[in-house]
Parts: sequence; C-alpha cells; structure tokens
Amino acid sequence: MSKFLDKQSSDALYRAIVSIRDEKECRQFLEDLCTVSELKAMAQRIDVAMLLDDGLIYSEILEKTGASSATISRVNRCLHYGSGGYKMVIPRLRGQET
Repeated sequence: MSKFLDKQSSDALYRAIVSIRDEKECRQFLEDLCTVSELKAMAQRIDVAMLLDDGLIYSEILEKTGASSATISRVNRCLHYGSGGYKMVIPRLRGQET
C-alpha cells in the first residue's frame, strides 16, 4: 500500500465516497473532483477489468477499449494481486451481488 493510502489526510476522501447516496450524487462528486481525462481513465480501467474477468486476451481488450498494454497489464496485476476492489465491484456491476 502506498504512503498516500496510509495517510490520515486521505480519510476525508474515503469518507466522502462512502457518503455518496446514489449514481447521480456520485456523478456530481466525481465530475467536481476529477478532470475529464481522469474520469475517462478510470472508466477505461473498469472496462478493462471486466473484459479481463471475461477471459479476453490483451489484443482483444486493446481493440475494444483502446487501452494501452501498460494499462491492461496494471489492471490485470490488480485483479490478481491487488486489494480485491475489482473483484468486489465487478459482480455488483453485473447484477450478481456477492
């Protein structure tokens, strides 16, 4: 875990995210918090994670998303060795709540 994630100063960010009540509030908050490029990058990572979870290979994911091989590799690493965030949300996004 990075030093930033351990800092007490990041607690307000996590509390803000947890306080979001619905998709509309989430959109409002993230549009204020992030740049368009940051939002696009995060959305792309979710797409890549879901495609990796579906078993697609890098070249297919690149074709479908335009993501770089570095991004695909990073997401793949997080899927397999990360803190479990992608594995937690992917079933929820697919309506298969765990």
